Amino acid sequence: MGFLKIALCQMMVSIKKEENIKIAKDVINEAVKKGAQVIALPEMFNCPYNNSYFRDYSEKYPEGETLKMLSSAAKENNVYIIGGSIPEIDESGKVYNTSYIFDKCGKLIGKHRKVHLFDIDVKNKITFKESDVLSPGNEITTFDTEWGKFGVMICYDIRFPEFTRLMALDGVKAVFVPAAFNMTTGPAHWELSFRCRALDNQIYVFGISPARDEKSSYVAYGNSIAANSWGEVLGKLEEKEDILFVDVNLEDIYEVRESLPLLKHRRTDLYH
Repeated sequence: MGFLKIALCQMMVSIKKEENIKIAKDVINEAVKKGAQVIALPEMFNCPYNNSYFRDYSEKYPEGETLKMLSSAAKENNVYIIGGSIPEIDESGKVYNTSYIFDKCGKLIGKHRKVHLFDIDVKNKITFKESDVLSPGNEITTFDTEWGKFGVMICYDIRFPEFTRLMALDGVKAVFVPAAFNMTTGPAHWELSFRCRALDNQIYVFGISPARDEKSSYVAYGNSIAANSWGEVLGKLEEKEDILFVDVNLEDIYEVRESLPLLKHRRTDLYH
């Protein structure tokens, strides 16, 4: 299919939901003007990343105002949109950290509920417990495009190598990861995580962070990133609002796998 232009939209998230939706729509339009065919937004882009907001900002498909905007933007602009993530509430009242994926016709073609919840306590630095409010998803999420199969996971999911490996074995060429690493985990593990998952599975991996707001209760690291199947960084942003555009030829993964056949050399007789 030749080159694919991807836009990773690193946007600022405020306390006002309507403002966040407008900013997201504006960055999508900007990405479209510059030729993007697949556009990805950050984790919790319509909501401050704080347990106290998740339930109040939550939506159900298809009624939610955020979801209506994403669907219409995809259809009007003839693009795929990986809708970062937003709080989702189901019929039973459970809340999830969920990414909605729309195709070029505005049709919902995938929905990923964050599987691994961010329950951490780094001494004297950061404590966060998503499970106080959120419930975990239980599915691996992939979807088909004219460029091949893509996967979506959310933030903390990337720290579990088995999760990405299962996607790669299922034929995924690229994984999109809306993710809000923080100022403790980001400098230490952000680039390392994306390069490792890309290298180990010989796929493309894209990380989409919110822009950094020093006044926020949770300060995101930023640095949205694209890594290729050789484990190289194709591009990376800084902390401020910006869009990372990446032109990729996803067929490159097969050349890499011929040169260094990691997946073929797995010893499944020793491990599973």
